Amino acid sequence: MKDQLLKALVCQGRVRLYIARTTDLVQEARDRFDLYPCASAALGRTLSVGTMMGSMLKSDQEMLTIAINGHGPIGTVMVDAYANGNVRGFVSNPHVPTQKNENGHLDVGGVVGTNGTLTVTKDLHMEENWTGTVALQSGEIGEDFAYYFTLSEQIPTAVDVGVLVAPDHNIVSSGAMIIQMLPDATETDIS
Repeated sequence: MKDQLLKALVCQGRVRLYIARTTDLVQEARDRFDLYPCASAALGRTLSVGTMMGSMLKSDQEMLTIAINGHGPIGTVMVDAYANGNVRGFVSNPHVPTQKNENGHLDVGGVVGTNGTLTVTKDLHMEENWTGTVALQSGEIGEDFAYYFTLSEQIPTAVDVGVLVAPDHNIVSSGAMIIQMLPDATETDIS
């Protein structure tokens, strides 16, 4: 199955939904940069959200850059995203040692860190670029983007991201989902 991006309005147009399957994209990044598992998960999650954020841009002339630096051992996670769905990215330390959390899952928050920021810079072909910066909440990427959307763009948002890495370091599955409440969303929609 090829990577896909689905955009929809649900709840009679009061809720915006984005779903992305990004397994091939993240496998390509893993192969190009020889990413270790935690680096694959951190970059893969950010590439997945970047794909959806790029699709939110209004014109093909616009782009955005995501920079995450929590002062963890991975260093900076950087992603450029474009309106046509193209993305590119890197991590400062692709060979960050694999860490597991108490549940036995990859500890992305541990390698990204939480003592830093998530910054989104949008080049909207205006006189100046627009930049929004928030403090990292967990370093797990999804929670950090939910906080960014809610605080910086003032759109109540739920973000779910995931990258499943096999023992041989190949990507089994990767994807993300963004759910955003539009201004006329009801309490029932939110529930």
